[in-house]
Amino acid sequence: MINSTSSSDRVLRPDGVVLHAKTPSPQGPEADRFAPEHTDALKAALSSQPEIRPDVVARARLLAADPSYPSPAILRQVGRVILNSPDPDEQAD
Repeated sequence: MINSTSSSDRVLRPDGVVLHAKTPSPQGPEADRFAPEHTDALKAALSSQPEIRPDVVARARLLAADPSYPSPAILRQVGRVILNSPDPDEQAD
């Protein structure tokens, strides 16, 4: 599966998937709450998708064969994120 860092304008969406407009996220301590009433809808949406999506596999193969993918700019950005991330070995428990 292609991860969520993929640009949404490049990801092919299968027919039948309905995307809803984003609503502003709530701020504060209430923002990160588990809502069990949403699990059934999530499970149903997940089970309606094929386990292997041939269109995504074909795109991944094309990208893997492209020597210019990812671009140097993307590689620098990923490197910067890795370098700026905290080292778990250096963090006190």
